[in-house]
Amino acid sequence: MIKYFIGPMSKNVVDCVISHNLRSNNKIGFIPSRRQVSYDGGYVNNWNTESFRNYVKDSFIVRDHAGPGQGTNDDDGYLSLSYDCKFFDVVHIDPWKKHPDFETGVNWTVEMINFCSERDPKILFEVGTEESIRAFDPEEVSMLLRKLKSKLDSDRFKRIKYCVIQSGTSLRENHNTGQYDSDRLARMIDSVKEYDILTKEHNGDYLPVDLIKHKFNLGLDCINIAPEFGQIETSAYLETITKNYPDLFEKYWDLCYKSKKWTKWVSSDFDPTLKKDELINICGHYILSDQDFINGVKSKMENIDHLINNKINDKIKELIDGITP
Repeated sequence: MIKYFIGPMSKNVVDCVISHNLRSNNKIGFIPSRRQVSYDGGYVNNWNTESFRNYVKDSFIVRDHAGPGQGTNDDDGYLSLSYDCKFFDVVHIDPWKKHPDFETGVNWTVEMINFCSERDPKILFEVGTEESIRAFDPEEVSMLLRKLKSKLDSDRFKRIKYCVIQSGTSLRENHNTGQYDSDRLARMIDSVKEYDILTKEHNGDYLPVDLIKHKFNLGLDCINIAPEFGQIETSAYLETITKNYPDLFEKYWDLCYKSKKWTKWVSSDFDPTLKKDELINICGHYILSDQDFINGVKSKMENIDHLINNKINDKIKELIDGITP
């Protein structure tokens, strides 16, 4: 069973995961969001859905947060889904950002599962969502699965492979925030296990490996980690610029600032001009495929990919070693 799913935050992250999977039995899956990789492109290496699948070959891919309003442009999500069904192993059905009302969200989930099933009768699904989008309590998770079982035909319900559970954590400014609640986690796990579905938690970033292991010991099956890997790469650039290329700092900050990608991750009182390092760490990965960054910053730094790959591989090793008996 795959325990870790990593967001393809950059080509370096993808290459390190592929390399790990080739030499290890503890496989890692990918969880591209629609903004990272979609049918019409994305901010990661300019991959689209098909070219990403061709690049990672037989790696296990879960579309993360498929649904309305989850892409770069506001839409109903169906065009993206039609491509996801062709090239991904699992689709996370997540209408909850635009439809937080429980009954409405359930109906959208049913409709999107049926839409996907008509295009690929073998496609697998993930349901539910993370706390930062729409909080669920254990009773609601149980009710969600109960309603899906009653509204879907038995074969389609059986193809729900994962259900997202929540334990109180979320992300803000390169930190895992909120209050971890082990009792809530255990109750959610129990609710999902009644249906023989695997439990999956999002926002596993910036957590001690001992805590992740603790969650696994409680019965959590797998966990998503994404922004942390982008931050690892960004911090390598920032560290190298500070030490060896200080004249590149303002250029890097300006590109990050103008991208506006940092705005969703910070509080209302965040001042980007006073916290330049923090702004770069928060959103530097969004511009890694930007030609202005490649030509104006990266191309001027020697052996930077080697340093980045070492740091990413160290983190992967830490995660795997932490759960290996």
